[in-house]
Amino acid sequence: MNTLHRTALLAAAGTALVLSLTACQGDGDANSAPTYGSSATAQSPSGKATDASGTTGPANSAGSGSSAGSGSSSGSTGSNAGGGSTKASGSSGSSGSASSGEQASASTPVCAAGDVRITAATQDGPPYTHIVLTAKNTSRHSCRLTGFPHIQFLESHKQDVPAVAKSKPEAPVVLAAGDPAYALVKLSDGGREENNEPVTAFSVMLAGDPTVIAVTAPGSEGIAVDPAKALTGYWTPELRNGADDF
Repeated sequence: MNTLHRTALLAAAGTALVLSLTACQGDGDANSAPTYGSSATAQSPSGKATDASGTTGPANSAGSGSSAGSGSSSGSTGSNAGGGSTKASGSSGSSGSASSGEQASASTPVCAAGDVRITAATQDGPPYTHIVLTAKNTSRHSCRLTGFPHIQFLESHKQDVPAVAKSKPEAPVVLAAGDPAYALVKLSDGGREENNEPVTAFSVMLAGDPTVIAVTAPGSEGIAVDPAKALTGYWTPELRNGADDF
């Protein structure tokens, strides 16, 4: 009987010990478990939601960064697309403008004798060694004045006055309605021993038109011309220093 009683007491004591250890372990787990509900509603001093450690929540940070990144990417794409479109349009416009300008110049008709009025005036003071021819577009349309004036001063000299190559302009001379062009013409060297002859009128022809235009010489007594010294410049929009000095 004593043995049975002792065994029962040991069993009861063991059971009590197990229950006590289980209870202690349960209390320790309960104290160490994180409180997820409180961390979801916690607010940082800045007003942003934070996790249990006090740092800004990763979900909110990722959301904010994603949104900003999306906006930046969209804005950048739009800017580049707009810039690319503008540049392409500008290049096309520039090319088109140059092309249309060349086509317009090539398609502009050559000035005929009926399109211009040619007058002559002396240049500088006596002795008058040069005159200036002015060809004014009197038509209602643009025209191209090409080459140089084909001048014959005297009936006894049927050849045209030679042209000075350095006075040739780089671009074609296109005259709008009412615009003038000029040509400098040398008459002589101004010496008394020259074979000068008086000229009160002379003839001019335009390149590409065989029509003879009669031009009155400037001055009441006309001009003195030495056929061996006479020279003419090309038609230009203005008289230029250097190229037209001869």
